[in-house]
Formats: sequence, structure tokens, C-alpha cells
Amino acid sequence: LEETIPKPLEDTGNVLKQGYLEKRSREHSFFGSEWKKRWCVLNRQTFYYYANEKSKQPKGSFSISGCSARLAAHLRKDARRSCCFELTCPGKRTYEFTAPSPAEAEDWVDQIQFLLKDLSSLTIPCDEEDEEELYNDVDSSDSMNTTSHSTTLNQEEEPNLEDDIYEVLPGISPQEP
Repeated sequence: LEETIPKPLEDTGNVLKQGYLEKRSREHSFFGSEWKKRWCVLNRQTFYYYANEKSKQPKGSFSISGCSARLAAHLRKDARRSCCFELTCPGKRTYEFTAPSPAEAEDWVDQIQFLLKDLSSLTIPCDEEDEEELYNDVDSSDSMNTTSHSTTLNQEEEPNLEDDIYEVLPGISPQEP
């Protein structure tokens, strides 16, 4: 898997969601895992987390491609348990977060799942037969457009080539050559 290069906050582009979350640290202390408040930013392909809103460089980032997101009440035993969610990235690790409210946690999960569906739809399986069909579909739609244009013209709108191209104005008699 390709590593994402951390970018400054202003260069992340296409920000879809951002806000403060608590992120569970990887290192376990004597008292267990620590939850640290982080400014999190989600763009179309990458999840960034910063020390705070004003930080220029992220503390970390990861591509959400191939990850899965779900609510995870089992992460905490306190009153904030219904605010937890996790992002599981195969081959890397599972990132664990706590949102300020259960609704916020749901919104983060929904946004990430929406992006994951969108990312997977960009991959179009293609073999030789499909390519040929695609071109045939394009050709047939072009010919349908041509047909529809010609059927919209009425007989009255088509120019009659036998008519004289000059118009005779009232009160003026045509001159003979």
C-alpha cells in the first residue's frame, strides 16, 4: 500500500468534514490507552489529524481507500461510549476515535462510508468485450441523437428549393432584366 505524504492543512483540498475528535493513541501507558484531542480533516481520499486547528503539519494521515468505518461502542466504558467509531485499514492498523456526540460519530462514519462507495465506483472493470460494447453504446447514442434531430423538423420548416430566393415587397413591382 502506498503511503500518503502529510500535507499542510491549507493544502489538503476538497475538505468534506473537519472537527475535533479524540484519537486513541497507539502507545499504551501504565493506565491504558490515552485519548488525545485532535483536529481531524477528511478530504476525498485522506484522513488527516493535527495537534490542533492552527497546526500547519499533520501529526499523521492515512488513505481511506480500502478502509472500513463503523461505530464502536466497545472502545470506551464511560458515558462517551456511544460517541466512538473506528477506521480499520487492512495491512496497517485500526484508528479509534471519539466524537463530541453520538450524532457527530454517526456523521463521521456516514461521510467516510459514502467516500468509500464513491472511491470504489471509480474502478470500472474492463476487458476487451466491455470496451467494444462501450463504443457501440456511444455510437448508437450518437445515431439516436441524429435521428431525433431530423424528426423534430416539420415539413414547413424545411426550405423548398424551388421557391424564388427573392421576396417581393408590397407596392414595388419586380424589374424585368
